[in-house]
Amino acid sequence: MKLVYTDEAIDDLKRLREFIAVHSPSAAARIATELVGKIELLPEFPKMGTPVEMAPVPDSIRDMVFGKYVVRYSVHASAIIILRVWHDLEGER
Repeated sequence: MKLVYTDEAIDDLKRLREFIAVHSPSAAARIATELVGKIELLPEFPKMGTPVEMAPVPDSIRDMVFGKYVVRYSVHASAIIILRVWHDLEGER
């Protein structure tokens, strides 16, 4: 199964890394590496994330939570498409 990133997801990852790097360049590199490592597991474990109940077909759009970050992706027969990546503010509570 192929792993595909949307342009928005690539921009999200760049923005997250740049934001973290302002405070700690080493943390930015470590978090980016760990996050991408988790994403790379999705082709092998596509149901790792939880279904997005508000999606038209909930089982095809899923959210994987990694620490304080959420990766939204869609599952297809031949590919996993990474749609967006964001910092989960609610995960800090």
